[in-house]
Amino acid sequence: MKSVDEHLQRVLTTVLPLGLLEMPLLDAHGCVLGEDVVAGGALPPFDNSSMDGYAVRLTDVAGATADAPVSLHVVGDIAAGASTGISVQPGLCARIMTGAPMPPGADTVVPVEWTDGGVAQVRVSHVPALGAYIRRLGEDVQAGQQVLSAGDSLSAAQIGLLAALGRQRVLVHPPPRVVVISTGSELVEPGETPRHGQIVDANGYALSAAAREAGAVAYRVGIVADDPRALTEVIEDHLIQADVVVTSGGVSVGAYDVVKDVLGRLGDVAFDRVAMQPGMPQAFGTIGPDSTPVFGLPGNPVSALVSFEVFVRPALRRMLGAPQLGRPQVQAVLASPLASPAGKRGFARVRCEHDGTRWVATPVGGGGSHLLASLASSNALAVVPEDVTDLPAGSTVTTWLLERRSR
Repeated sequence: MKSVDEHLQRVLTTVLPLGLLEMPLLDAHGCVLGEDVVAGGALPPFDNSSMDGYAVRLTDVAGATADAPVSLHVVGDIAAGASTGISVQPGLCARIMTGAPMPPGADTVVPVEWTDGGVAQVRVSHVPALGAYIRRLGEDVQAGQQVLSAGDSLSAAQIGLLAALGRQRVLVHPPPRVVVISTGSELVEPGETPRHGQIVDANGYALSAAAREAGAVAYRVGIVADDPRALTEVIEDHLIQADVVVTSGGVSVGAYDVVKDVLGRLGDVAFDRVAMQPGMPQAFGTIGPDSTPVFGLPGNPVSALVSFEVFVRPALRRMLGAPQLGRPQVQAVLASPLASPAGKRGFARVRCEHDGTRWVATPVGGGGSHLLASLASSNALAVVPEDVTDLPAGSTVTTWLLERRSR
């Protein structure tokens, strides 16, 4: 058997980051930046008020108290987005709204709550500090400042910053397109009533969702029966829209496992036994005229999803140009004993929580590769080394956090 590390190394030396593509801002959400971003202008682009109130000269309101307020003549209103010729001379002020530009002559904003709210004449009863409630030019970003770096992930805040800087498009690694194919004549679609011996396809949906969680665009093709010609046609028809192909089922030694025959004729694909539990049978290689990477995953749902986490997710993250390929890892203390097969790296389903001082992992369900409900109720995988068969309660174990995210 190959080790997990050997198989993963072959995957990561085969796949490469996708070429850079300039995309509209919202389409680039979730992508990895392919360029350094330098601000062409300052943020804020001008001094502006952070409060509704009055733009004043501090010397004109010095000494104002609730018992002895200072009265000022209001020369006009300044709204957000307004361009006025108002300036503040000694003894005068301007009523100003949040976000409105500061008028020449004023050096401070008095919040409206510290006044009587007058329109033509205002009475100021509290004295702010010099320069209070003013957002200064370049306070957030200076012109010429590098604000984002190649390799940064573009989430909502980064997209907002790019928009504030006036960028409409940005250079990114585009999300890989993943074609997901479920194989097996025993499969039926959700909503259909399975006959005796048939099961509903869970893998196509689970693997498509997992690809989206990894940042890819997923295309679930559907179910393909154990027919070499049908499988060949489906794969060839969809290669044009695929950066990666993922199949489930048909990679073990069954008499009707046709995936080996088909993938073997379409390209250079190796079928291996990998020292892991669950997920021992694995296929990986390239197919088609563009040498498209293809993963052949086991048919049991837990084996398929664990294999995706171990091999496919890192490949997709690499294609995205992401700096972190795998899930976040923590060292957790086992709440109960955990067994693992000798000579294989175990990936056990656990519920991992932080109790305020440490991470605690509680094994969930049995070890069967068909027990999808136990995987659904877990939120992490405890990784047990190949040379360890028993971990007592209280042992420390490396744990992958399977955090979910919505798109």
